[in-house]
Amino acid sequence: MADTGLELEQAKSSRRWKQDPEGVQSNILAVAMAEFADNGLSGARMDEIAAKTRTSKRMIYYYFGDKERLYRRVLEEAYRKVRVGEQELDLEHLPPFEALAKLIEFTFDHHSANADFIRLVMIENIHHGAFLEQSEMIGRLNAGAIEKLEAICRRGKEALLFRHDVEAVELHWQISALCFFNVSNRATFSRIFGDRLYQPTGQATLKRHAVEMIMRFVMKSGPEI
Repeated sequence: MADTGLELEQAKSSRRWKQDPEGVQSNILAVAMAEFADNGLSGARMDEIAAKTRTSKRMIYYYFGDKERLYRRVLEEAYRKVRVGEQELDLEHLPPFEALAKLIEFTFDHHSANADFIRLVMIENIHHGAFLEQSEMIGRLNAGAIEKLEAICRRGKEALLFRHDVEAVELHWQISALCFFNVSNRATFSRIFGDRLYQPTGQATLKRHAVEMIMRFVMKSGPEI
């Protein structure tokens, strides 16, 4: 009976693979992302990932190869999602101040809602960015993010709204620093200082102040030498 049950489950898995290969791969990536975020590259187990998917371990290896290649694809998918979200903001048609504020708000909200993304980035830093460096996709995605900020900065300077020395990569660093820390250090910060800032009102205040701080930094306040 056990063998028959296993055979039926394998048959169902095979049908899913043939009927919806993209859906199967998406399911694998979602499960793997949670596993890698919780356990890191070394701690995650392919057996555990397979047990939580709608397919088999054999199909995971078929689609993604070994664990390291699956981890790299998970990283790529995590970065793809955030960059697609930025693309959907349609910032090119907004005035520079409004475009920058919308980008900061999106980044804050995205990171707050996607703690696994933050943990994956932290894990990749433990590996000194080695797997990220192997990915041409991630390089292209992040280059596009900088290009968006460069366009906002250029339009802000042309309108005489932004300081002449505002630079896109540094601005990206500053936005990331404010929005990333909010998630990466939540456990330690809240245990030391209490969780007031992590309540809905506190999070709304932090987001508003993050926008204000960045805006004050880029703003041209008077004659420049």
